[in-house]
Amino acid sequence: MEKFAPLNLLAEEIIEYTPEWQGERFDDGRPKVPDGILERMLDVTITQAWGVLRNEGFHWQYEGNFHCTHPGEVLVGRALTAMYMPRRPDMRKLMEEKGARLGCIGDQISWPIDMLVKGDVYVADVYGKIEQGPVIGDNLSTAIYAKSGNGVVHDAAVRDLDGIREIPGFVSFVRGWHPTYASPTIMLVGVNCPLRIGQATVMPGDVVLGRDDGVIFIPAHLAEKVVKTSELIRLRDTFGKARLTEGKYTPGQIDTRWSDEIEKDFSMWLEDHIDELPVPREAIQELLEERTW
Repeated sequence: MEKFAPLNLLAEEIIEYTPEWQGERFDDGRPKVPDGILERMLDVTITQAWGVLRNEGFHWQYEGNFHCTHPGEVLVGRALTAMYMPRRPDMRKLMEEKGARLGCIGDQISWPIDMLVKGDVYVADVYGKIEQGPVIGDNLSTAIYAKSGNGVVHDAAVRDLDGIREIPGFVSFVRGWHPTYASPTIMLVGVNCPLRIGQATVMPGDVVLGRDDGVIFIPAHLAEKVVKTSELIRLRDTFGKARLTEGKYTPGQIDTRWSDEIEKDFSMWLEDHIDELPVPREAIQELLEERTW
C-alpha cells in the first residue's frame, strides 16, 4: 500500500531509521528477521531479552501492565505498527479521501490489517483507550490471525473476549476489555511509523516478544544476539545443575566466574550432549566454534 497518512514512513525512510540492520527487508522497508530466529525467540524470557537490550543502550523497549488473552502462551513476530488519534473531522475526512484514491477497502481500522503478512504482529497505539477503545473484536481478530498467524499488541481495550479466546494461537496483549466500539471516536494517522507503547519506543520491523510478564520490542539488529545469549544462559544453567548433582563442583565454583578448567569441561559437555539439549544442534555447533576453550 502506498503512503496514505502524514505519519507513515516510506520504505527508504524505514531503511534510513534502521541502519544497523544488514539483512533482508520487506518491500515496505521493514527489516525481515529470519523465521529461524523468530522460532528460537519463543524460548527467550523477557528478563533475558531486557538484559541484552539494556547492555546495548536500549533502555525503553519493555512495557508491562498488559492483559494477555491467552495466558501462559508466547507471542513472537515482526512489528507492523499503526497509530491512532482522537477523531478530528477535517483530518479524518482527508485520510478517508486518500484511502479511497489508493483503493483502501472499508473503514480505516481495516487498512493496516490488509497489509499484514505471515509472521507479523499488529502493534496498535490507541493511546490506552478503554471505553470506546476497542478497535479489535473477534471478527477482526480472525482476519488478523488469517493474515499473520499471530496475535496483536493493542494499547487499548478489545471487545468480544470470549470469541477472541476461541482463536487458537491468537496470543494478544491488550489493556483490558470493553463492549463499546472505537471507530466513531478515533482516526488512523499512520502505518509503519514509530510508536510509543506505554514507556516503550517501537519501530516497524522490531521483533515483538510477549509473555505473561509483559512485552518487549527488540530492534531487528539485536534479535540474533538476544537469542544466542538466552541459549547460552540456558546451556550454562543446565550444565551447572548437572555438575552440582554429580558433585563434581561446589556451589561456590558454579556460582562465580568459571575457571578455565570448568569452561573446558563445559565445551566437552556440550559436544557430548549436543543432541540432548534444549537448543538446536546447529546453534550449539556455532557456539562451540566461537568458544576458545
